[in-house]
Amino acid sequence: MTDARTDGPAVPDGTPTTQPIVPRHTVTIPAEVSMVSLLGPRDELLRTMERQFPQLEIHVRGNEFHLSGPSAEVALVERLLDELIEVIGGGQPLNRDAVERSISMLRSQSVERPADVLTMNIVSSRGRTIRPKTLGQKQYVEAIDENTVVFGIGPAGTGKTYLAMAKAVAALQAKQVNRIILTRPAVEAGERLGFLPGSLNDKIDPYLRPLYDALHDMVDPDSIPRLLAAGTIEVAPLAFMRGRAQPVNSAVLTPEGFRRFGDLEVGDLVIGSSGRPTPVIGVHPQGVKEVYRVTTQDGASTLACAEHLWTVRTPDDKRRDRWRTLQTSDMVGRLRSGHQHRFELPLMDAADHVPQPVPMDPYALGLLLGDGCLTTRTTPSFTTADPELVDGLQDALDASRLDVEVVHKDRYDFVLRQRGTSRGGIVEGVRTTNAVTAVLRDLGLAGTRSATKFVPEVYKANAAWVRLAVLEGLFDSDGGPVLQEGRTCRVQYATTSARLRDDVVHLVRSLGGVAYWRTRPASGRPPGRAGGRPVEYRNDAYVLDVRLPEGYVPFRLRRKREAFLGSGGGHPTRYVESIEPAGEAETMCIQVAAADSLYVTDDHIVTHNTLNGAFVILDEAQNTTPEQMKMFLTRLGFGSKMVVTGDVTQVDLPGGNESGLRIVRDILGDIEDVHFAELSAVDVVRHRLVGDIVDAYGRWDATQQRRGPRATRPRSAGQDRS
Repeated sequence: MTDARTDGPAVPDGTPTTQPIVPRHTVTIPAEVSMVSLLGPRDELLRTMERQFPQLEIHVRGNEFHLSGPSAEVALVERLLDELIEVIGGGQPLNRDAVERSISMLRSQSVERPADVLTMNIVSSRGRTIRPKTLGQKQYVEAIDENTVVFGIGPAGTGKTYLAMAKAVAALQAKQVNRIILTRPAVEAGERLGFLPGSLNDKIDPYLRPLYDALHDMVDPDSIPRLLAAGTIEVAPLAFMRGRAQPVNSAVLTPEGFRRFGDLEVGDLVIGSSGRPTPVIGVHPQGVKEVYRVTTQDGASTLACAEHLWTVRTPDDKRRDRWRTLQTSDMVGRLRSGHQHRFELPLMDAADHVPQPVPMDPYALGLLLGDGCLTTRTTPSFTTADPELVDGLQDALDASRLDVEVVHKDRYDFVLRQRGTSRGGIVEGVRTTNAVTAVLRDLGLAGTRSATKFVPEVYKANAAWVRLAVLEGLFDSDGGPVLQEGRTCRVQYATTSARLRDDVVHLVRSLGGVAYWRTRPASGRPPGRAGGRPVEYRNDAYVLDVRLPEGYVPFRLRRKREAFLGSGGGHPTRYVESIEPAGEAETMCIQVAAADSLYVTDDHIVTHNTLNGAFVILDEAQNTTPEQMKMFLTRLGFGSKMVVTGDVTQVDLPGGNESGLRIVRDILGDIEDVHFAELSAVDVVRHRLVGDIVDAYGRWDATQQRRGPRATRPRSAGQDRS
């Protein structure tokens, strides 16, 4: 603090005077404060004070300021010196602009202190600290801290974008967000970037260069390519923000099963990565777009556009226990590191489908699909060499309340005979329908053989325990654990039915597992033996390798179950195998209410489409249409912040289109957690002339409005007056 004292003029006792008495005020600067820092090189800052306080006489002797003039101005200088000393003490160097802005803030009688404004650190990089420089900028920065969506509106040079970028980098460094997304409309090209020469980067760089320049001021330039490649920082035109889409003919998983993507409406339920239903809160048609087929190493695939979002992790991310978000285009050409897959996709938890009643216990159905005869030309039968499976089948049929008993026929063959009937199902001379036969007919399984069996839909889109029980029956009969030293146990299953193969893959994926399959062709295989006779193979066989998540034991048969548990199950993984162009398609994107914004699409692939955990900046927002502004704002994800910046006096939209920034306050002005920060010429921090230019144009615009619609701009000297 300064030490101040006020002295009257030195007048000899008894000597009358007619001169007005001008108080003299002395301000003593603490010894620890450098006078060079306070006065500036060649007293530049002292000269600035003298220009700003023309009614005062300011003299400096040693570490004392001697002030003469009106008491209000003297008091203002004393406050100014206190503020400047505190700024110096905070390690902030002073310059002419800082002194002038401090004086302006003091004259405005704001409750904010200049020292608080000028010492507020946002982010530091390479020895440089970025701070607000005006009161309006400080309030803008504080609004970003306190609100989820902030609109920074003001003229050029007020630091709207630069400060928003600094807050984004600070949030990323503090791990408050996991990515930064920077975007602006490319209106000069009508967002039709495909007609511009060069690569995609060549096309968009001119419109995004200001964002890159600000980014280079705040982040080590050597790390920027790495952050861009990892998706931690994304810079893209606004047109790309709306393009995160899938074809309308894609499938999306719902509590009732898969449904056409394009049929979804707001309020519908889809399955999220947790396996639980989550509502759709946004549906956005995207028109015809180029799409790519994204295929995983286990054969699952789906279609998506180049800007569609994916949650993935690399081997390095896995070691650090983190996930990242990338676009489809970010992964193209980078799918492998040596012989290792690079991008792992998350797997869903078991889907929570709506429970439905089933006509037969699912375990019994699985056993019969595996080792049963379902032709229904004769009494249904079951073949096994394991008595434990016979008992399991009988218990499951009893649980289904089917009045059927498993009766031994010959060696390994058993028939499923209606209780109380003789051979042929005859009771007191009347033929009765076998209960299992009736169920098989209702399910459409009657008459199927080994190569045509399938799992009925009612079992596939049902509760998790139903789906698991079907797998248990199939694997107990025709599958088994595969034990490998040093690895967890996988399950191998074989069938000659292509449809049953696909159904087993579906059931495994619906429980959060992965399933690979390969074909063993019938042709060329040595014949098998039956009854001592060679038997040729009639159908190709499909061999599946299955991994289910931890906690799911796909066996009830004791010996298989013990072998599986002995080596430990679980740990399925899914990686992106290929990304190939797949033409064009009508597309759409959705937003879901799940905390991670993930939903499940074709083949139970987990994907997402909003911006969670992101700091999103929309620059030059005055050049967005109302529709584009709505599209952008509805991309807001959980744990994210949005800052929208623009100058409503510089709209460049073609064809007289209305600016979305001009009307957004009328739409969102009364919504909590949305803030509108107004910056003015006072907050311009470029060359001092910029503020004067902004003010001059503002006065000219006001004059033109008062003159009315007939007012015209002055003609140039050579303009034709005819």
